[in-house]
Amino acid sequence: MTVNQDNVTAAAQRLAQAADTGQPCEPVRDLIGRDDLDSAYAVQDVLTARRVSGGEQVVGRKIGLTSLAVQQQLGVDRPDFGVLFGSMGHADGVTIAAADLMQPRVEAEIAFVLGADLVDGPLDADQVRAATDHVVAALEVCGSRIRDWDISFGDTVADNASGAAFVLGTDRRSLDEVVPAQVEMTMSIDGAEASTGNGAACLGDPVEAVVWLARTARDLGEPLRAGQVILSGALGPMRPVVAGQTVTATLSGLGSVSVDFA
Repeated sequence: MTVNQDNVTAAAQRLAQAADTGQPCEPVRDLIGRDDLDSAYAVQDVLTARRVSGGEQVVGRKIGLTSLAVQQQLGVDRPDFGVLFGSMGHADGVTIAAADLMQPRVEAEIAFVLGADLVDGPLDADQVRAATDHVVAALEVCGSRIRDWDISFGDTVADNASGAAFVLGTDRRSLDEVVPAQVEMTMSIDGAEASTGNGAACLGDPVEAVVWLARTARDLGEPLRAGQVILSGALGPMRPVVAGQTVTATLSGLGSVSVDFA
């Protein structure tokens, strides 16, 4: 499809205003369509440039829509991705003010920390494994600038894949020590089981999710780089959270990671 730059600008302005005011906006699909990939990523690029010009640093990427069930729900057949900024990252056990987030929901993932660039070559599973310095348990806090999470594929891509924050565990493992596809996950909220899943729920293997991202990022001219954090996709359903709750995820072979919401 041909990107309408006026509509892209208008969509970016709508989402930026929501982020600035803390007041969710209407969906942007009236401007860019439900599944226009080029336009949706064009909006994301505008908003990324806005944050970088304001002093933010890009520290990685996040992969979304890795679950077949969620893809079917949104009527798409591919994952999406967003940008991780330094201000989004937190250490295990952090307390985050729920009021600083918009309609927060949490999901458990495996984070890949790259030790080498993913620029040249086939960018296959073997290359991704070789380029991975370590993996850790992670919690992604998703947030939507769009009212009531009323999102299509185009809406969530434009809105930085609904990214808000992420928390990394401390138990680092190499891919010689853990097999991501075999990881089992349990996530609890205030001690009560809230979500379960495993590595196979993430495109069959989180490594393959990173392969998809590495190739897509290179095609778009922004390849993955050494030192970046890659959130590979949810291992189970995400759950809404409110102030006063504590979320803890335990991933087999990777330990646990937690976050408090104040």
